[in-house]
Amino acid sequence: MTFRLTLAAALLSGTAALAQQTDLTIALQLEPPHLDPTSAAAGAIDSVLYSNVFEGLTRFMADGSVEPGLAERWDISADGLTYTFHLREGVSFHDGTAMDAEDVKFSLDRARAEDSQNAQKALFGGIAMVEASDPRTVTVTLSQPDGNFLFNMAWGDAVIVAPESIEGIKQTPIGTGPFKFDTWTQGDSIKLVQNDSYWGEKPALTEATFKFISDPTAAFAAMMAQDIDAFAGYPAPENLIQFEADPRFQVLTGSTEGETILSTNNKMPPLDNAKVREAIAHAINRQDIIDGAMFGLGTPIGTHFAPHNPDYVDLTGMSSYDPEKAKALLAEAGFPDGFTTTLKLPPPSYARRGGEIIAAQLRAVGIETEITNLEWAQWLEEVFRGKDFGLTIVSHTEPFDIGIYARPDYYFQYDNPAFQELMTTLTATTNPEQRSALLRQAQEMISRDYVNGYLFQLAFPTVADARLKGLWENQPTQATDLTGVSWSE
Repeated sequence: MTFRLTLAAALLSGTAALAQQTDLTIALQLEPPHLDPTSAAAGAIDSVLYSNVFEGLTRFMADGSVEPGLAERWDISADGLTYTFHLREGVSFHDGTAMDAEDVKFSLDRARAEDSQNAQKALFGGIAMVEASDPRTVTVTLSQPDGNFLFNMAWGDAVIVAPESIEGIKQTPIGTGPFKFDTWTQGDSIKLVQNDSYWGEKPALTEATFKFISDPTAAFAAMMAQDIDAFAGYPAPENLIQFEADPRFQVLTGSTEGETILSTNNKMPPLDNAKVREAIAHAINRQDIIDGAMFGLGTPIGTHFAPHNPDYVDLTGMSSYDPEKAKALLAEAGFPDGFTTTLKLPPPSYARRGGEIIAAQLRAVGIETEITNLEWAQWLEEVFRGKDFGLTIVSHTEPFDIGIYARPDYYFQYDNPAFQELMTTLTATTNPEQRSALLRQAQEMISRDYVNGYLFQLAFPTVADARLKGLWENQPTQATDLTGVSWSE
C-alpha cells in the first residue's frame, strides 16, 4: 500500500513537472500614468493594454497590416464617405455587459467631441456622423473620403469602451480583449488574467504580469537572475551581446514606428527662427548619438517617417553634421555668441543618454542647454500639454503619424498652412501613386523647415527566455501583444 501511494505521488509529481507553463512575467521600462488609452498620449498605456485588454473595430497585426477586430467586416460606399461596420456576435465586456453598436457610437462620439481628451483627436476629425442602426451594425459617415480611415481605427486611441465603465477606466480598465485587468501595484506591476468569456480564440497564457523596471542596471540583474521571463524594449543595449551568448535567452532586435527626435518648441524664441533650428540640425552628429546612447542600435532619419515604409525619403543629407555651418547660421540669425535654452528629458535611455551627447554637441557651437530630467507624468504635464520647454527628446511611436505636423496646437507648435493643406489633400486621396507623391512632398517640407532635429528610428530589442514563442519582434504600434505568446514544451 505504501509502495502504491509513493508511486502515485511520483507519477503525479512527474506530470506536474511536465505541465505546460501558462503564466508570464514580462518587464517594461515605463509604467503607464493611468490605464485609459483613449485620454492620454502615453504610449506606455498601449504597451500593456493594446489587444490584450482593449480592442478596436480594426487592429494592427505583428507585420503592421490592419485586420478586422471587433468589426468582422465592413462595406464602403462608392463615394468613400460611408463605412458600414458589421460587429462580431457574442462579444461582451469584462464586466459581463454586451458590446454592441451603441458602445461603438459612444466611443467614437466621445473621441471626437469638442471636450475630448483623446491625444489623437485628429484621427476622428473627419467623422460627420455615427449611427447605430441595430445592435450589430454601425454606420460611420465621413465629411470627405479618407484613405487612412480603417488604419486610424486600429490605433490604441480608437479602442471601444463602454459608457457604464468609463468613470473608473483610468484605474480599472474594462475592455473586450482576451485578458482582463486584475490588479495594479503602482510603482511595481500590473497583472492580467485570461478572459474566460472571450469571443475569439483564447490565449495560451492564463495570466501575465507586467513588471516596471526603469533602471537599466536593475533590468540586467532581473533578466540574468531570471526573475522575469522577458523584457520588451530592453533598455540597456550594451548588454545584448551577453544575452546572445547565453543559451538560456533569445534576443529579438526589431524595428519600431518610433521616430526619435530632438523636439523643438517652434513658438519659443529664438527657436521660432528657422535659421536657428537649421543650425541646431547641423550641430548634431546622429551617429554619435546612436553609438553613444544606443550602442549602435538605430537607423538615422532626416524627417519624421519610418525608413521601413516604402514611401520613405532619405533626407539625412539636408541636416548633415557640420558644426562650422551651424555657427555661421547662428551668426546669420543674430546669435554669433549662441544662446541658452532648456532641454527637458523624459525617462527612457535614448533621451537621458542622448541628451547628454546632444548637450555637448550644441555646446560646441555656442548653444547652452539647461538639462532637467522629468518623469513621464511631469513630461506630459510640462512639455506635451504645457508646451513649457525649448528642446526635448522623445520617440514618437505612433504609426504613420506625420499628420501631427498639421496641428498648430501640437506641443512643438509648427504652424505651416501649406503643410496643413497638403495633409488635407492626402486624407482625401485614395490613389496609391498620388498618396506616395504627397507623402514624399510632406517629408521634404518638414525637413526643409527644420521643424525638429531628426535623430534616428528607434530599434526595439527584446530579451526573453529561450523557450518563449510568439512575442512581437517589431513594433508596428506600441504594444506588447500577448495573444499569441506561449511556452514551448
